[in-house]
Amino acid sequence: GHVQLPPPQNVTLVSKDFDMILTWTPGEGSPPDVTYTVRYESQERMDKWIKVPHCKNIHATSCNLTCVLPNFFVKVRARVKAVSGQLQSPWVASQFKEYHLDVELAPPVLSMNVKENLIHVNASFPLATCVESFSWMYDLNLWEAGSEEKKQYESIFRKNTVTIDTTALRGNYCLSARSSFQSIDFKHSKFSQPVCLLLSHKG
Repeated sequence: GHVQLPPPQNVTLVSKDFDMILTWTPGEGSPPDVTYTVRYESQERMDKWIKVPHCKNIHATSCNLTCVLPNFFVKVRARVKAVSGQLQSPWVASQFKEYHLDVELAPPVLSMNVKENLIHVNASFPLATCVESFSWMYDLNLWEAGSEEKKQYESIFRKNTVTIDTTALRGNYCLSARSSFQSIDFKHSKFSQPVCLLLSHKG
């Protein structure tokens, strides 16, 4: 009989932190030297499986497809097979996903520059270069520690700085932000961990 390698299991296209990644687990009883090769197809050209050069004969059990996707507005799926010496497993395919609709956002990282009566807030995003041109936005909340009342700054373009006048503020103030993105409706990440500052003014 024809000896085959056990196929990869749990083959899933996941979107995480702005990326689209194929993940899988080794088939049961896979040899230790097993490697994996990934291809993808898009609904624009069904039955044409395209090679992914950086995911050929890899030992990892994931493959980042973000920047090989030909079109962020078309559904794609990927498949993976196991290889060991002369042996190969059957291909196992994922479900279809579309980057634009299915992308999962991560909270931005805030950096702050405090000058006299102003705080300049910038948000940075862990984006792959190929998706930097999308209209990523962020929402920023400012509140006094312990208070439920938040001042909201919404839909700020990713590269824009928010300037907050602190002349009237005294005490401990916290800032937190989330990424947002308009696809069919607005998507949001979770809010980032609050960063708090003690604001005090000399008379």
